[in-house]
Amino acid sequence: MVLCRSELMASLPSEWPEEGMRARIRASVEHSRETLVTIDDDPTGCQTVHDVPVLTVWSVEALQRELEAGEPVVFVLTNSRSLPQPEAVAVNREIAANLAAAAKATGRRPVVLSRSDSTLRGHFPAETDALSEALGPFEGLLIAPYFLEGGRLTIGDVHYVQQAEELIPAAETELAKDPSFGYTSSNLRQWVEEKSGGRWRADDVASIGIGDVREGGPERVADILRGVTGGVPVVVNAASDRDLEVVILGLLAAEAEGKRFLYRTAASFVKVRGGVTDRELLSPDELRGGRDAGGLTIVGSYVQRSTAQLERLLKLPDIEALELEVPAVLAPSRRDAAVSRIAAEASEALTCGRDAVVFTSREHISGDDAAESLRIAAAVSEALVEVVQRLEVAPRYLIGKGGITAHDVATRGLHVERAVVMGQIAAGVPVWRLGDESKFPGLAYVVFPGNVGTEETLAEVVTALRDA
Repeated sequence: MVLCRSELMASLPSEWPEEGMRARIRASVEHSRETLVTIDDDPTGCQTVHDVPVLTVWSVEALQRELEAGEPVVFVLTNSRSLPQPEAVAVNREIAANLAAAAKATGRRPVVLSRSDSTLRGHFPAETDALSEALGPFEGLLIAPYFLEGGRLTIGDVHYVQQAEELIPAAETELAKDPSFGYTSSNLRQWVEEKSGGRWRADDVASIGIGDVREGGPERVADILRGVTGGVPVVVNAASDRDLEVVILGLLAAEAEGKRFLYRTAASFVKVRGGVTDRELLSPDELRGGRDAGGLTIVGSYVQRSTAQLERLLKLPDIEALELEVPAVLAPSRRDAAVSRIAAEASEALTCGRDAVVFTSREHISGDDAAESLRIAAAVSEALVEVVQRLEVAPRYLIGKGGITAHDVATRGLHVERAVVMGQIAAGVPVWRLGDESKFPGLAYVVFPGNVGTEETLAEVVTALRDA
């Protein structure tokens, strides 16, 4: 049932009172010489961290360099949410094998986290199965989709998506109707049973409840985790970052005693488990570039929130709106002309100092099954990539709107192999500084998730970048 957020929060026990837990976590991570290797199924999982490297390649040598550098957190971006399941599994197995080799060569211990969507879309449990086969055994699999910046809370084992002041059970949102990753269960124990095809029954799934966290503290969490065996999933309930800090202190205590866990989480868990400090949003001065060209926004995401944000963005003055018609992209005889026209018009706008928005037509075309829907999405994304590849001028900034869109633009359009997360320009919206190997070295690249922010957020981000 739909709940009032303020009423539900008021009904919960008070948060655990201990201060300074993030610093304790950070000290523990540094002492252990661990690196939290976050294998991310699209590029948006870095939306809570700063000064953290992101890789789009995962050779043994690339992973070894990051482990040797001693970074507490590193992201490895797979874009596996855009792939058919067998390919996603193969990618995770390859990364796991390469990571094991890099760890052996460096002597630095990696801790593995499978980061996925906070609204439960992705190849689960196939990806965590692949990682467990190569890097296990693990006593348990933590399921933690809590993500404060996106309004995703887990209370009473039910995962909620905040819309204004309402908390909507996740299965009742449009996101649960995803043609490739749809589901019907908002209770995470039941969701595990549903997604695993009954391999794990709901009653077999363990849980760390809000009461355990807020009344029992880290020791109660550690006690629960000490009793977990056999790789069973463990639902993590959390309604605040303080809750997550309690969970992770308990987790670290259990792991220090020899327990091993694999994590399947959203972005907030990455920040807290890595001991990453909070910081203010990026200022215009930090984003200022030296180019006179216009900025470019690429919108591929079709979710309702992205469409509403796009409509608001196009109302800003001096915006060059360039619509890429999806039916033309999917028709072989019309595809090249459509892409060429958009690329030429975008280049002309940027050269003249105008901000351009390239967006796909809004009618969502899906296939008869999940595999066909993924194929169509890949074809549309490839057309957007070609627009970036054909740009004749470096934009002042570039926004990739939608996880798959942002990844494909970065890897195939901009040829990014390594970037650094500068921070966030809005809550849950990270900005990368691109490396020297990229098409536009030093560019500020905004990775804008499809379902984050209000209707105003995309327009506000473009306005901030204009000010910079």
